[in-house]
Amino acid sequence: MAPIERHYIGGVFVAPLGRERFALHNPATGLQFGEVVLGDERDIDRAVAAAAEAFVSFSRTTPAERAGVLAALETAVAARREALTEAMVLEFGAPIALAGWMADHAASVFADMRRTLREYAFVRPIGIADVVMTPLGVTGLITPWNGNASAICGKLAAAIAAGCTSVVKPSELSAHQTDVLCEAFAAAGLAPGLVNIVTGRGEVAGAALAAHPGVAKLSFTGSTAVGKAIAREAVSTMKRVTLELGGKSPVLVLDDADLASCLPLAVQAGFMNSGQACVAGTRLLVPRAKRAEIEDALVAICAAIPVGDPRDPATAIGPLVSQRQWDRVEGYIGRGVAEGAELLAGGEGRPDGLTGWFVRPTVFGSANNAMTIAREEIFGPVIALIAYDGEEEAISIANDSDYGLQAYVFSSDPARARRVAERLDAGRVLINTLAHEPDAPFGGFKQSGIGREFGSYGLEAFLEPKAIIGVREAMA
Repeated sequence: MAPIERHYIGGVFVAPLGRERFALHNPATGLQFGEVVLGDERDIDRAVAAAAEAFVSFSRTTPAERAGVLAALETAVAARREALTEAMVLEFGAPIALAGWMADHAASVFADMRRTLREYAFVRPIGIADVVMTPLGVTGLITPWNGNASAICGKLAAAIAAGCTSVVKPSELSAHQTDVLCEAFAAAGLAPGLVNIVTGRGEVAGAALAAHPGVAKLSFTGSTAVGKAIAREAVSTMKRVTLELGGKSPVLVLDDADLASCLPLAVQAGFMNSGQACVAGTRLLVPRAKRAEIEDALVAICAAIPVGDPRDPATAIGPLVSQRQWDRVEGYIGRGVAEGAELLAGGEGRPDGLTGWFVRPTVFGSANNAMTIAREEIFGPVIALIAYDGEEEAISIANDSDYGLQAYVFSSDPARARRVAERLDAGRVLINTLAHEPDAPFGGFKQSGIGREFGSYGLEAFLEPKAIIGVREAMA
């Protein structure tokens, strides 16, 4: 496969000024399939300059004009569904059914934001003032490998709807997804400099973007540790920030839940995207009186999960993204055993017959909330089962975490589930479902982040309220 040797800046493809070449590997085999030339501080500088020049005119466009841009982007990205799907399967081993859904989502976020834009009031009368919601300026968007295309498109949709221009710094592990999107953006006929994309390392290109005095807003999705570093840097120039960070999501199976229907969903929540998801439900809280029954059911469910070739439509769990991630997850599994958790399913080592960066889907029983496997984000298919006595203890265990991104509640009593959900420290709580609501806010409590994405909440993250006082009195 030909190396990727271009960025998208100022409406055209340009050669990188950075010279580092980064090898790309197929996680299903561990073999190199390509490489990308990474950008550096100089590439970020010229991308920010292009975005700043474009902001002068784009910030003055009407909501209807911006809706037209979003529609063009939706069409252009949707036309590349097959290429995006293939890139996700190749680059991070996403099972093909999941990759197809993620490719569709990358296009649909533009339609979702277009709908939000139609209903949003940019000018609001308050007393003798008009409050005008004003675009912030040039935005820096930093996206992760595990949902690169969706994250790029989701952040861009909100920034464009607000009237902002952007510089995107995607993960270097997602270079082919990014290149497909650049082709889509070029085909959409965007104004030069409206969207600029520089692939590079976080510690180089990402750090330059976070520190750049020409950037007014940063939106980052990734680890809590990196998010904290970005927030510290942002303060030096008073950048606004949205940080969507890590999670350690609890799954509460209440004592009245229908186990036959909820346990497969609970396992799916824990193993989604091969466990490489910030919202993965990796702490499974179950009533102690039903623990043995639930453990037996989990063993049977895990034994039937297809693990292997991500191109096989039957595959539910593919490989991890890299050797580094494989080593990390294997280390956590070993730590769980060392700390006294009981292996119900999986364990260390690859599944039989597989040679890539595959991990055996693992469920620990006899875990407690003080164990490392219950405290830290593993980012692999590893679930810790924790028994509780009574609803109050279940809520207490669920909230005893540094994180608060997402939670899940299963119960046959919707009113009871709602009462429990309202007491959980999480930005989203899903009741008897794994569904996504595109207009509802997404983001975390505590160390899971700052701010929200999606819908009007995500749009407002790229706007600053300006009060113009006396205008209404003068008009009267």
